[in-house]
Amino acid sequence: MRTIKDAPAPSLAEHKAAIQRANRRVTSYDVALVAGVSQSAVSRCFKPGASVSKDTYARVMKAAEGLEYIPNAAARSLITRRSNMVAVIISNAANLYYPEALSELSKQVTRRGKRVLLFTLQRESDLDAVMNDVWQYQVDGVIAAATLSDTQVAEFERRRVPLVVFNRNLRGQSANTVACDQYAAGRALASRLADAGHRTFGIIDGAQDNAVASERRRGACERLAELGLPEPLVVRGNFDYASGKLGLREIIARGNGRVPDAVICGTDVMAIGCLDCARHELGLDVPSQLSVAGFDAVEASNWLSYNLTTLRHPMQQMAAAAAELLQNLIDSPGGAAEKRMFAPQFIEGATARLTAPAPATVSLAA
Repeated sequence: MRTIKDAPAPSLAEHKAAIQRANRRVTSYDVALVAGVSQSAVSRCFKPGASVSKDTYARVMKAAEGLEYIPNAAARSLITRRSNMVAVIISNAANLYYPEALSELSKQVTRRGKRVLLFTLQRESDLDAVMNDVWQYQVDGVIAAATLSDTQVAEFERRRVPLVVFNRNLRGQSANTVACDQYAAGRALASRLADAGHRTFGIIDGAQDNAVASERRRGACERLAELGLPEPLVVRGNFDYASGKLGLREIIARGNGRVPDAVICGTDVMAIGCLDCARHELGLDVPSQLSVAGFDAVEASNWLSYNLTTLRHPMQQMAAAAAELLQNLIDSPGGAAEKRMFAPQFIEGATARLTAPAPATVSLAA
């Protein structure tokens, strides 16, 4: 029985012309035929770390270049049993810092020889709706920027799909996580504002099903209670500019027209809406009459018109940690769940008073 290697190799030009006449794609069989090697040898040449002689490699690469051959990723996955795809699940209603997160995650995943398959959620509670799609693509692993239930985490384990939860702290669950400490961030921001003399607070919270916003609000509220300060007025927002504007008006209305000393917003986008409402609609001076602070340090927060007081996520380090942890899980499944926690960086900005007012001086008349 004759093999490709035994058959006389056709000239590259003749075989390329034949392929064009047939109006079909170049396959590994064509490369093997022109190079005079077996198809398995062609496969090894395109597999990192595979054993192949220098002569065979040179012949295959020459034939592949001449025929303009591109390896078929789907076919290769049948051999390696890996798709080389990583699913990233992210909520498009969460925060505007996610474009940065998605960019960093994609960059880090690509560096490890894989590609990102993006799944977006309108709300975090919609996660079940995309789970079947994730299974169908047979991804090598998943990075999920969403809160998962015990049942959902168990389903990943049952299907043996490596999972890293990104920027969510799943309390009591045995899931691998990479997160910024949102509870500590809320506490830190409340402490900093209280230390500067703020006594009455309003909070524009995020969406009800968003764990990040919930942790930030909880941290701020608990810290204010520890300091013996009045309970803040909390209103619901939706992470967007409009809810920042509406949120400030609702806080003032519920406070019988009184403007609080400070408003903490669940995200920078809401903080910018709050800030514009305070300055341009209500005529308040920020920060002398009202301090406004947010979270995430999105690009717009640094614009000169805003220069927002906020907290920044170490997104590059978090994305690198998530990609590294997922790759480790793909290469070596099993083992105890790992949790990597990062601290946010405080950005002073110019929208909050951050120093305590000087004590009033009393002068006695002569």
